[in-house]
Amino acid sequence: MDKKTINIGLMGLGNVGAGTYKTLEMNFDSILANTGIDFKITKILVKDLEKQRDINVPKDLLTQNPDDLVSDPNIDIIAELLGGIEPATDYMLKAMQNGKHVVTANKAAVAANFEVLRNAAEQNKVMFRYEASVAGGIPILNALTTALQANQFEEVLGILNGTTNYILTQMTDFGLNYADVLRIAQEKGFAEADPTDDVEGFDAANKLSILISLVFGKRVKPDEIPTEGITKITKEDIERATQTGHKVKLIASAKLENGKLNYSVKPTLLPLTHPLAGVSNEFNAVFVKGNAVGELMFYGKGAGPLPTGSAVMGDIIEIGKAIAKGASYDIKVAGGSK
Repeated sequence: MDKKTINIGLMGLGNVGAGTYKTLEMNFDSILANTGIDFKITKILVKDLEKQRDINVPKDLLTQNPDDLVSDPNIDIIAELLGGIEPATDYMLKAMQNGKHVVTANKAAVAANFEVLRNAAEQNKVMFRYEASVAGGIPILNALTTALQANQFEEVLGILNGTTNYILTQMTDFGLNYADVLRIAQEKGFAEADPTDDVEGFDAANKLSILISLVFGKRVKPDEIPTEGITKITKEDIERATQTGHKVKLIASAKLENGKLNYSVKPTLLPLTHPLAGVSNEFNAVFVKGNAVGELMFYGKGAGPLPTGSAVMGDIIEIGKAIAKGASYDIKVAGGSK
């Protein structure tokens, strides 16, 4: 098999960037054997060139100049792993305008600019993939747009944030107060120093916005989704739920009822018999109902460097295989929606 080289520009070397780098590094031989493609990370955008990191990366790969990636004619794929809406969106658009395919894990940018990014991919005839932006390592977006695309969907429910699910699980299992569990979650690295996006439900709303675009073909911006977090949930609320055979979960929900789409992110009482009730700690799950396939649940690690890096590399490999076949653009991959 003739070997083809695909060059990657990595934007960001934080948790997800490092996880992507490690995933390629530790599985390089099997990826090469399975695809016949030599995937090479040739440039990495970082804020600090001298920062001490947990991974050994050659210093000559590092740059502080985004143009070294988006304007380099030798780079085929940009993996944007910076987080935040800007300048990430601007970098992705510039990369596409320069004929580069783009992979991202950035739910905030994708949710805020879904149509802009999708249209830019189509106009520039490049591929745009964002599997890692929803539920980390769980391959929910690819499943919805490939194996399940023959369905009309009726409902999607998700536990889409590991921080809040960890907090609620600990409150349920050990009878602890919200504030005490939040502190433990921060100490264990399951919660940020500023946990607002997670605990107020904003992170889940970003992910639900992306899911709605794919599942129902409707554009609903995150700030249009009624959103309530978990900060007001008390130990007594949890105890009352337990006594009635329920668990409290932060549920992102979109459901088609009588032709109207209803959606929200809010703490929800789930009966113990519901598949999502058994999803504990930092794990995520997405429950979907299609008119042909029926009920399905996708479960796994919704965050973390390696699970998310796995999803990023999965998108990179799919694009690389398309390039190798000479089919480096197709509308489904670029848009990801019908």
